[in-house]
Amino acid sequence: MIVAAVPVKDVVNAKQRLMRVLDGPERRELARAMLVDVLRALAAARLDRMWVVTREPEVAAIARSLGAEAVGEPENRGHTAAVATAQAEAVRAGATAFLTIPGDVPCVTAQEITALVAALAAPPAAVFAPSRSGAGTNGVVLSPPGAMRLRFGEPSFDNHLAAARALRLEPKIVTLRGLGLDVDAPDDLVALLTEGAGTESHALLARWRLPERLAGVRPAAS
Repeated sequence: MIVAAVPVKDVVNAKQRLMRVLDGPERRELARAMLVDVLRALAAARLDRMWVVTREPEVAAIARSLGAEAVGEPENRGHTAAVATAQAEAVRAGATAFLTIPGDVPCVTAQEITALVAALAAPPAAVFAPSRSGAGTNGVVLSPPGAMRLRFGEPSFDNHLAAARALRLEPKIVTLRGLGLDVDAPDDLVALLTEGAGTESHALLARWRLPERLAGVRPAAS
């Protein structure tokens, strides 16, 4: 049995780095649209079980409407803790493999998810998909689910590879363009507008006339 888990934090205060472009209600609506896109891709990949880890009733309702199960947590403890909760639940459920991707990768496709799972070797095994920057980890598949501890936050990708090798797990790397795009900054919105045709998130940005709004936004100072 393969379990897929998507951790989702507080959508009310989502995507603070987009404040220069989107107001609070818009960021919240975008977070919901991105989750819908991710769950639709996972559903089309036809894995055995699909979980959303959240404490938000609104997010749990979206999950259930798209065929996912809501896995509750008592508080927003962050991405790493949410994934650990799902890993432990997957072990208890008797899953043979555990997949996790974030809820802000709206360009991910069912084909990419299938490719990620297909890269899994005989257990114990670990597969990792990097973010486009190469610093973050946007996809993980582990067999068994508790094969290693996962810790997110840049530079998590290199850290995950090192941690896997320390456990004598030779990590498999799969680079996937859609999955690699996590939407956090205004530049990511440009990429979503360019590449995300057919997604709920792209339709939302097009309706908001984002190209015109982005044209007046200067890059943040480094």
